[in-house]
Amino acid sequence: MQKISVLLFLAWVCFLYYAGIALFTSGFLLTRLELTNHSTCQEPPGPGSLPWGSQGEPRACWMASRFSRVVLVLIDALRFDFAQPQRSHMPGEPPVSLPFLGKLGSLQRILETQPHHARLYRSQVDPPTTTMQRLKALTTGSLPTFIDAGSNFASHAIVEDNLIKQLTSAGRRVVFMGDDTWKDLFPGAFSQAFFFPSFNVRDLHTVDNGILEHLYPTMDSGEWDVLIAHFLGVDHCGHKHGPHHPEMAKKLSQMDQVIQGLVERLENDTLLVVAGDHGMTMNGDHGGDSELEVSAALFLYSPTALFPSAPPEEPEVIPQVSLVPTLALLLGLPIPFGNTGEVMAELFSGSEDSQPHSSALAQATALHLNAQQVSRFLHTYSAATQDLQAKELHQLQNLFSKASADYQWFLQSPQGAEATLRTVIAELQQFLRGARAMCIESWARFSLVRMVGGAALLAAACFLCLLASQWTTSPGFPFRPLLLIPVAWGLAGAIVYAGLLATIGLKLDPVLLGAAAAMSSLPPFLWKAWAGWGPKRPLAMLLPFPGSVSLLMLFRLAAFFSDSFVVAEARATPFLLGSFVLLLVAQLHWEGQLLLPKLVTVPRLGSSSSAGLPRYGGAYALRLGIGLLLCTRLAGLFHRCPEETPACHSSPWLSPLASMVGGRAKNLWYGACVGALVALLAAVRLWLQRYGNLKSPEPPMLFVRWGLPLMALGTAAYWALASGADEAPPRLRALVAGASVVLPRAVAGLAVSGVVLLLWKPVTVLVKAGTGAPRTRTVLTPFSGPPTTQADLDYVVPQIYRHMQEEFRGRLERTKPQGPLTVAAYQLGSVYSAAMVTALTLLAFPLLLLHAERISLVFLLLFLQSFLLLHLLAAGIPITTPGPFTVPWQAVLAWALMATQTFYATGHQPVFPAIHWHAAFVGFPEGHDSSTWLPALLVGANTFASHLLFAGSRLPIAPALALPV
Repeated sequence: MQKISVLLFLAWVCFLYYAGIALFTSGFLLTRLELTNHSTCQEPPGPGSLPWGSQGEPRACWMASRFSRVVLVLIDALRFDFAQPQRSHMPGEPPVSLPFLGKLGSLQRILETQPHHARLYRSQVDPPTTTMQRLKALTTGSLPTFIDAGSNFASHAIVEDNLIKQLTSAGRRVVFMGDDTWKDLFPGAFSQAFFFPSFNVRDLHTVDNGILEHLYPTMDSGEWDVLIAHFLGVDHCGHKHGPHHPEMAKKLSQMDQVIQGLVERLENDTLLVVAGDHGMTMNGDHGGDSELEVSAALFLYSPTALFPSAPPEEPEVIPQVSLVPTLALLLGLPIPFGNTGEVMAELFSGSEDSQPHSSALAQATALHLNAQQVSRFLHTYSAATQDLQAKELHQLQNLFSKASADYQWFLQSPQGAEATLRTVIAELQQFLRGARAMCIESWARFSLVRMVGGAALLAAACFLCLLASQWTTSPGFPFRPLLLIPVAWGLAGAIVYAGLLATIGLKLDPVLLGAAAAMSSLPPFLWKAWAGWGPKRPLAMLLPFPGSVSLLMLFRLAAFFSDSFVVAEARATPFLLGSFVLLLVAQLHWEGQLLLPKLVTVPRLGSSSSAGLPRYGGAYALRLGIGLLLCTRLAGLFHRCPEETPACHSSPWLSPLASMVGGRAKNLWYGACVGALVALLAAVRLWLQRYGNLKSPEPPMLFVRWGLPLMALGTAAYWALASGADEAPPRLRALVAGASVVLPRAVAGLAVSGVVLLLWKPVTVLVKAGTGAPRTRTVLTPFSGPPTTQADLDYVVPQIYRHMQEEFRGRLERTKPQGPLTVAAYQLGSVYSAAMVTALTLLAFPLLLLHAERISLVFLLLFLQSFLLLHLLAAGIPITTPGPFTVPWQAVLAWALMATQTFYATGHQPVFPAIHWHAAFVGFPEGHDSSTWLPALLVGANTFASHLLFAGSRLPIAPALALPV
C-alpha cells in the first residue's frame, strides 16, 4: 500500500506540472480563429455593382483577368540579397566577394533589357519563418501566430479559403512539383503532382533534380493553367553548409538556369513569379524574426509590358501576403476570404502606353475590391471572436466607409480631377495597411494572466517536490491519508468553476478547468501537511540549501525573467559555473572538509567512527578546480552566436566536416575527432580498470570490454562516410548509402543492449567464494581500495555487505557439511560510480552521432568536467548522519549548470532557427515516410543531449539503491 500511495502522489504531482504548463502555453502560444468562409464569384465582396470590364469576360470574376496562366517558382529560403546584383565596388573600397552574390544574373539582365516587363521586390515575411507557415500565407493571405510553428512537423489540410481552392473551383488545371508539404496542405487539389520528400536537409539535389525532370516537359505539353515548382536545394544547402559555402553558389547558378529556361518558354498570356518563402540567417537557419530571415526575394516577369515605368533604383518593400490578392485579381479569381494583404497596385496600371487616368482608375478599382474583402473579413471575424480591438476596428470601418464613398462618387462623376482619384487610392491603402497592422497587433498579444497563473502553479509544484523530498526522510509520514485531501478539494474546485461558468453562460475551457482543479488541490494539502510537520521539525529543515547554492539559484531564477538573459545565457552560465567551482574550493579549504583518499586506520565494519582521519591538502582541491575551469573555458570555444548579437562571430568548429572545402584540413579535423573519441573511450576503460571493474565477469563489464570499442569503431566509420559522401565515386555510392544506414543503427542498438544489461546487473561487484578453514565463517574483503568518504563507511558499503550476506545465506547452509565458506567481494568502492560512468558512456555514443563530428571534442570535455566535479564533491562532502543517502545540493546545482553550458557548447540556442534538423536523418537518409514521432525523437535527443546525459546517467543507479537490506 505504501508503494501505491507514493505512485498516486507522483501522479498528482505530474498533474500539477501538466496543468501549469498547459495554462502557461495557452497564454503564450496564441492561436487565431480560422474562418471556413469562402469567397465566390456569385457573391461580390461588398455592396454595389462589379467594376467595369468584369461582366461578360471569359475567366472573369470580380475583375477581368489579365493573365490566363501563371508559373510560380518557389525557391525555398531565397533571401533577398541572393537575388541582388553584385555591385562593382567603388575606388578605394575593398571588393566584396561572397559565394551567393551575382549568381542570379538572369534577373538583372531582364531588369536592364526589359524594364517594363519585370520587377524585383523585397518581400517582407511575417514570423515564424518556417516553410509550412509561409506556404499558408502565400496561398491564404492570412497571418500566422506563434503556435503555427509547431505545425511545421506535421502539416494539416488548410481549412481557410486559399488560392489553390479558388483555382480548382474555377476549373483551372493546377500542376505541382516539389516539396511534399503541399500534399498535406492541399490534398487532392492538383490535376497532376510530383511530390518529393522534403525533410532531409542533408539532401541538396533529390527534390530539385526531380522537378527538373518534369518541369520543361510539363510546360511544353500545355496541359496546365497554373504550374507550381517548389525547389528546396537552396534551403537545404543553407542548413547543411550555410550561405557562404561554394555549394550555395552552385545551387543559385542552377536556379538561374531554371529561370532562363522558363523565360524562353513563356507565352504572352503567362506571368512568371519567382519567390522565396523566407530568408535565412548567417548560419543558414530560419524560423525566427531576424532581418535576414524575414527578407525574401520576389521577382515578376511577363513577356508583354506589365509596368508603365522603369524599376526604381532600390526595390520596393512589400508584405509577402500582398501576392495573394494580386494574383487572384490578375487571374480573374475572387480574393480569398481571410486575406489581409494589399494588392500590388502597380501591376494594375497597364503598359507604358496607358493613359494616367485609366491607370489610376484600374489601381483604385483593384484596391477597392481588396478593401471590401478585408472589411467583410474583419466584420465576420469580430462577430465570431473578441480578438480585435473594438476602438481601432471602429476607426478603420469609418476610414473604409469614407474611402468607399469617395470611390463611388468618383465613378458617378468620372470627369473629376486625377488628384481626387489619387486621394481615394491613398485612403484605401491606408485602410488596408491599418487593418493588417491591427491584426498583427491583436494576434500577437499574450494573456499575461494565464502566463502568470501557469508560472505560479509550476512554482508551487516545484516547492511541493522540495517539501516531499524532506518529508520522505520522516519515518511514518502519513502520505496515504493526505492524498485524499487534494483529490477531494480538486474535484470540488473543478465543480465550482464549471458551475460558475454555466451560471454566467460562458464556454467551458478544459485548460482553465484543469488549472482550477490543480490550484484547489494544493493549499489544503500543504496546510494539512504543515500541521503535521511544523510543530515537530524546525522550519530550516524544509529549505536545506547551503548559502552559496541559494545565492546562485536566486540569481539564475531572477535571470529567467529578463529578456536579455536569453541572449546572454550562453556567456552567463559558464561564469556562474566557474564562480561556483571557485566558491566550492574555497569553502572546502576554509571549513577543513577535505578528506584524504587513503585512511590510515579503517574502523570495524559498520562503525561510524571517523576520529583521527587525515585531511586532503588544499592543493588537491585547487587542482581539481583549475581543471574544471579550464574545461569550461575550452568548451566556450564552441559557441553559436544568437541573431540578436550581430557583432558576435560563431565558432566555425560547429559545422560538419562535409562543409569544409580543403581536403587536408578536413583530414586533420577528422583525425582530431577520432582522437577525441579514442581518448574518451580510453579514459573510461582506464578508470574502470584502475578500480578493478574490468576484471568482473558481470555482463555489463564484458560489454564495456568488447562492445564500447565496436561502438567507437562504428562511429568513426560513419563520420568518414558522412564527411566524404559527396566525393564518393559513383560505383561506391550505393555501398556508402547502405553503410550510412547500418552504422548508426548498429551503434544505437549496441547502446540499447548495454543499457539493458546495466539495468539488469547494475552492481558490478566481483564476488569469489571458496571453501577453506578459517576461524571465521565469512570473510568480506570490502574493496580494492579504502573508502574515500564517510558515506562509504556509514551507509553505502554496509548495506551492500548485508545484502550479500543474505544472498549467500542459503549457500552457507548447503555447504556446511563440506566446511566453512569463504566469501570475498571486490570493487565495492566504485559500486555506484562504475555504473554511472558506464551509463554515461553508453548514452554518449548515439547522442554523439546526432551531432557534427567536431562536437566529439565537447563530449570529451563534458566527461572530463564530470569526473573532476565528482572527485571534488566526493573529496569534501561527507555524510555524517546515518540514514538514507541524499544527494548534496551543491552537486545538483553544478550538474544543472554543466548541462546548460554543454547545451550551448554543442551549438544550440533556445530559439527555433537553431534546431538541428539534420539529426532526424542520422540512420534514416531516405526520410521517415509518414512517421513523425521518430524524427521528433531524434531531433529532441540532439537538442537536449546534454540534459539527457546528465540525467540519464543516474537511471542505472536506481536498482542499486533499491537493494534489500
